[in-house]
Amino acid sequence: MFRVNIHCEDIVRYIRFYAITILSLNMNIAPTTFATRLISWQKQFGRHDLPWQNTRDPYAIWVSEIMLQQTQVTAVIGYYAKFMQRFPTIAALAAASQEEVLQHWSGLGYYSRARNLHQAAINIMTFHDGEFPQDFETIQTLPGIGRSTAAAIASFAFHQVQTILDGNVKRVLARHFCIEGWPGTPAIEKRLWTLAETLLPEQDMVAYTQGLMDLGATLCTRSKPQCPVCPVNTSCEAFKQSRVNQLPTPKPRKAMPEKSIQMLILLRGNEVMLEKRPAKGIWGGLWSLPELEIDADSAAVVLDRFGTHTPAHASPPKLSHAFTHFKLHIHPVALHLTQPKMAQEMPGQIWLSLEDALGAAIPTPVRTLLANVQKINV
Repeated sequence: MFRVNIHCEDIVRYIRFYAITILSLNMNIAPTTFATRLISWQKQFGRHDLPWQNTRDPYAIWVSEIMLQQTQVTAVIGYYAKFMQRFPTIAALAAASQEEVLQHWSGLGYYSRARNLHQAAINIMTFHDGEFPQDFETIQTLPGIGRSTAAAIASFAFHQVQTILDGNVKRVLARHFCIEGWPGTPAIEKRLWTLAETLLPEQDMVAYTQGLMDLGATLCTRSKPQCPVCPVNTSCEAFKQSRVNQLPTPKPRKAMPEKSIQMLILLRGNEVMLEKRPAKGIWGGLWSLPELEIDADSAAVVLDRFGTHTPAHASPPKLSHAFTHFKLHIHPVALHLTQPKMAQEMPGQIWLSLEDALGAAIPTPVRTLLANVQKINV
């Protein structure tokens, strides 16, 4: 009688092998072709000199992955360097105030990322003895870290075999395997996750993960993809069928809601008044300008709330700003307060010089308005 010793790792390996084989037969592809070609291409032609590469520091990798969510690499590089200079460690980030963290994030957008990053740092210091957790499931419990971001961190920092599926990867897989349907729907996303899991290599996870990101960011782009030089074009179904520009299936278009508001630029000499926005919602926790409904009598409201005033020499032009789900039209109203009602600042309000205000944690549209005011006043 023979005794067979089978370890859990072997069982997982066997299951994964058969899953890849079945999927490959169904889709008529060689199991190793996609991963091996991608790894080889990344090592030779991929990106290797980004500020957050060539390190296994999970903190540095984590910060970069959060910044890169819905933001181009070129926009992130400058912010990343300044952020890491000010907050070089998890402890430094956790010890800072949310106000300062938002200030160093100001202009990068999607500010909930910064708030989650700060809270996650506090959680790591409180519950994980200041050490970034290595367990994949535990990483996902940190605020602002979903499955794909956790996988990227685990892959780059700890060389774990994990699956990423960000927007770029969804586009690559949808084209390569000719998967129709908007990737944002649960059914299509689930299908892409399953597919992505079957493509994982046994080794070279860092090169493979980075290669997926590089391919989607540099060659398999949303518009003007460079298919002739793609390392996996010979097995790309969309390329074979001349359907690259049709995939992935676009999100069903809906009319973008629009909203118009007034923003009060209240001046006192060379100072401007800012108000703290609520912690949740658009621009949560940032300093901004007082807002009024578009049809409100701004002169009467200012007189009642803030005091006697006179019109400024000129107000900045109307400004429009697009969010993910709606478009905001801002009508600025610049006024000089001649007899302020309050001698002291009220809670949630602050008077700053225009120069200091431009350096504060303010939304991008507000920074644009104040920069225009500064030009007018010069």
